[in-house]
Amino acid sequence: MTKLKHTFKTDILFKLLFIKHPELLKRLVVQLLEIKFDSITEFKILNPEMPPEIIGSKFCRLDIVMIVDGQQVDLEVQVENEGDYPERAMFHWARLFSNALPVGGKYSELPRAIIISIIDFPLFESASFHSEFQALEVTRHTPMSDKMAFFFFELPKLPKDVSKNNLLLLWLALFRANTEEELKQIEKLGVHELNQAISAYHSVTASSEFRELERLRAKAQHDEAQALYNERRKEKHEIAKNLLRDGDSTDRVIKVTGLTRKEVEALRDADL
Repeated sequence: MTKLKHTFKTDILFKLLFIKHPELLKRLVVQLLEIKFDSITEFKILNPEMPPEIIGSKFCRLDIVMIVDGQQVDLEVQVENEGDYPERAMFHWARLFSNALPVGGKYSELPRAIIISIIDFPLFESASFHSEFQALEVTRHTPMSDKMAFFFFELPKLPKDVSKNNLLLLWLALFRANTEEELKQIEKLGVHELNQAISAYHSVTASSEFRELERLRAKAQHDEAQALYNERRKEKHEIAKNLLRDGDSTDRVIKVTGLTRKEVEALRDADL
């Protein structure tokens, strides 16, 4: 098996690919929301920008926000479960919903806001890979409003074998794919829009724009890791100085802080 260096789950690739190929994004969203392609009369990406200065930000979130027939739709891919994903989704829904209210506008004019999450980890106890949530009354199950909706697609729960006649599962299989062989298996099915997506994938990953964004992301991550390392070393040095001043032995300071003997002795000499 040849592991893919970048997958459809790679956030930079995900956003760059679909903002450059909005027709593919539209076809993906049609499957995720279970609507008809020809029924869509309005489709617009609201945040196509990818400023290089935010790519390396710790809080960078490369989602795609769209208007789909008057509805606000936020699509995101998440690889790691940080333990608070439902709350994260609700937070972003609240921002999406509230930001849609024009100045002086009425609450009744707020559009429906939908969060779509394609996630690479199991989240709910159900065996189903697809979960949809709305605001419902707890006993009668009647909706409070149709303006809140969450769609979750859990990639680990997808069936192993996917039929060429199930476009939703085929799209999700693209996001699940981690090897060249898995992409080729999908490609061999001969489904036109999926083959277009794979072709776009190869085009984007070979582009100088993608490589530069990846370089900026890697540099920012390296700089952040180095800064964190330096801060931890500084903290260890302060702990070591305090222990030495309290009369602790070099061996004791080494054991507590993890510093080398040379570092501890240098700190001791500098404090004399």
